[in-house]
Amino acid sequence: EAAAFEADSRIKNADGTTLSTHQGCRVYGNSNGFIGGSASTRHSLSCVMIAEGDGQMQRDYWYDVNCQGELLMDAATIGKRAAERAARRLGSRPVPTCEVPVLFSAELAGGLFGSFLGAISGGNLYRKSSFLLDAMGQQIFPEWLTLDERPHLMRAMGSSSFDNDGLATYAKPFIKDGELVSYILSTYSGRKLGLPSTANAGGVHNLFVTHGDEDQAALIRRMGRGLFVTELMGSGLNMVTGDYSRGAAGFWVENGEIQFPVQEVTIAGNMRDMFKQIVAVGNDLELRSNIRTGSVLIERMTVAGS
Repeated sequence: EAAAFEADSRIKNADGTTLSTHQGCRVYGNSNGFIGGSASTRHSLSCVMIAEGDGQMQRDYWYDVNCQGELLMDAATIGKRAAERAARRLGSRPVPTCEVPVLFSAELAGGLFGSFLGAISGGNLYRKSSFLLDAMGQQIFPEWLTLDERPHLMRAMGSSSFDNDGLATYAKPFIKDGELVSYILSTYSGRKLGLPSTANAGGVHNLFVTHGDEDQAALIRRMGRGLFVTELMGSGLNMVTGDYSRGAAGFWVENGEIQFPVQEVTIAGNMRDMFKQIVAVGNDLELRSNIRTGSVLIERMTVAGS
């Protein structure tokens, strides 16, 4: 917090700093004769700061999480980052309703792929509550994009040698060259669908998204004019139809440069269209999640504002 207050005079208050550490051991056994276990550690540090100016109060945060405490970002850097993020939001305003390219920051882009994972999960498929029902073999993403699971990475947050059914996990693609090649199945959901388990009871372990060589700044320049989204509100996804609508905040971009902060807008589209309209994935990988992706640029979405 001290570093945050020193970073910018517009920082007027703190809304909490949290340090947590966890060490545990997981043991699992079942009636099929399996018994296995694994040890894990998790450390995190976060800071939330409040800025005042331009007749507004704006709150933002930063955090880090790692399985090795010594690799956490230092506290002063986290505080400074939280302060910078809060201060840069001062003067936020809505923009007129339009259809423009939208760039999702890396920490938000994981949610897009998380929605995809939900749509191909066995539970939603056998209940027929997925917008990707019967989509096996179809082109879902651009041909250059691949999504693959790597469950055995050392020191990765989502690694696991076995799933919640006690089956050995293994590396595999879900999307190859843009095409859906595997569902996410447990023993139970696979049986309901007449398919074998993919050893994903309990979810996916370390999803990797194909990325290019451009960093976030390069994607902003490439976008030219549009909305750079850094915060999302609500949970506006219809898993059956794929219709997507969420409150958003971020920055308006013109001529490849950030012009001013934006708030009180809604972004909308359909997930199938959004997936196909992914123009680029940045190299600014989000390493704090089990979905490793960079910032994602989508060709066109509706931005509803003033």
